[in-house]
Amino acid sequence: MGAEPQMTASAPLTVAELRDRLASGALDALTLVESCIARIEAREAEVGAWAWFDPDFARAQARTLDSYRRAGRPLGRLHGLPVGLKDVIDTKGIPTENGTARDKDRVPLRDAFIVERLKQEGAIIMGKTVTTELAFMDPGKTANPHNLAHTPGGSSQGSAAAVADGMVPLAIGTQTGGSVIRPASYCGVTGFKPSFGAIPRRGVLTQSPSLDTIGVFASDPTGAALLAEVLFGHDPEDSATELAPAPALFAQATTAPPIPPVFGFVRPPGWEDANPQLHAAFDELVAALGDQAFEMPLPPVFDAAAAQRKVINLAEMAYHYFPYQRDTADQLGPEVRAAIEQGNAVPARDYQSALDYPKLLNAALEEMLTRCDAILCPAATGPAPRGLDSTGDPIFNGLWTLCGTPCITLPLLTSEEGLPMGVQLVGTKGNDGRLMRSAQWLFNWADGTSQ
Repeated sequence: MGAEPQMTASAPLTVAELRDRLASGALDALTLVESCIARIEAREAEVGAWAWFDPDFARAQARTLDSYRRAGRPLGRLHGLPVGLKDVIDTKGIPTENGTARDKDRVPLRDAFIVERLKQEGAIIMGKTVTTELAFMDPGKTANPHNLAHTPGGSSQGSAAAVADGMVPLAIGTQTGGSVIRPASYCGVTGFKPSFGAIPRRGVLTQSPSLDTIGVFASDPTGAALLAEVLFGHDPEDSATELAPAPALFAQATTAPPIPPVFGFVRPPGWEDANPQLHAAFDELVAALGDQAFEMPLPPVFDAAAAQRKVINLAEMAYHYFPYQRDTADQLGPEVRAAIEQGNAVPARDYQSALDYPKLLNAALEEMLTRCDAILCPAATGPAPRGLDSTGDPIFNGLWTLCGTPCITLPLLTSEEGLPMGVQLVGTKGNDGRLMRSAQWLFNWADGTSQ
């Protein structure tokens, strides 16, 4: 059940250790980038994680950052760390094609908010990672690094696979249903979806503004916290964000809780159809946690959550993707075409009613989360399914996306076939730091290093 923290193949160090060595000069940014380039060149033909990658571009950034450090100039919080960006995130002067024919050769004139932040903090933009078409469910070219015959999930498949295969230590994706947590689970890395509105979305493809959330991938919770903390903030161009101080996610993730956290195990809607191996693994996990876990039911109001989330997603998708349907409908994949058609048929009353549904869910969650530090549940219905023609089932993810609560998956379980199965933790909306602290405690506990 427990596992050693997943390290990058290019450098057997955690993200925090890489950061510290880069800042001190014990490791040059160019040396780290060259190791990432070597890994990409060795594995990309099989894994297919990248939509755009230029090794010379990465090297140029690294050389500049190394010269800053040697000159004694101030260093950013992500100095020298390579980051992969899902190809729905605008990058000035670099193609951003959204995985679809209509946007082929599209080169933005302005960076997305989060890309500006990355550059300000000294991160290296390693390249653009593969997305499913328009961040929906028509798969891209990416395969699962653990077994190339299995899906890596979607839609942030390239970002999850790139971190899992050691091509980069960090990557960024987006989630509207389950597109951060599910691929992280399938690929065996940590995936973190923060509270809705925590990270500004300006310059990121809009599919469903009531649901779209930016998330991150790393080998462990501290790495995810380090990256996410830099991205949190307020942007007047994103009304979902608030003018408030960003939480100290990394400090909280690296601080031991005053007492061991308690987890409330729930069997979410769809549990009956999940892989029996997943059932057995969670029974074992909860039993091993002993007094640190107890089972609690989800109230019946959650049974309709998947259908309500779908109404919101499809209605807003039909509106925002109308230009794609109008201009290149014959070039769209079947999943996107069908979703737009369904969205066009959603009555206004159903859409408006669905928008009110998260209030009911969050009222119930608030009461549940007074009894535990975090909800514990599966991140996916089992290991990654065989085949690359599907991205898997997001049934265990969309519920928390609809609620806007922070959630994180940890690579703690393994199937009989040796494929990862993630353990998902869900926290109180707006209290991402507490969730990070509980996640790191559980990660260490599984590795045998918790206090």
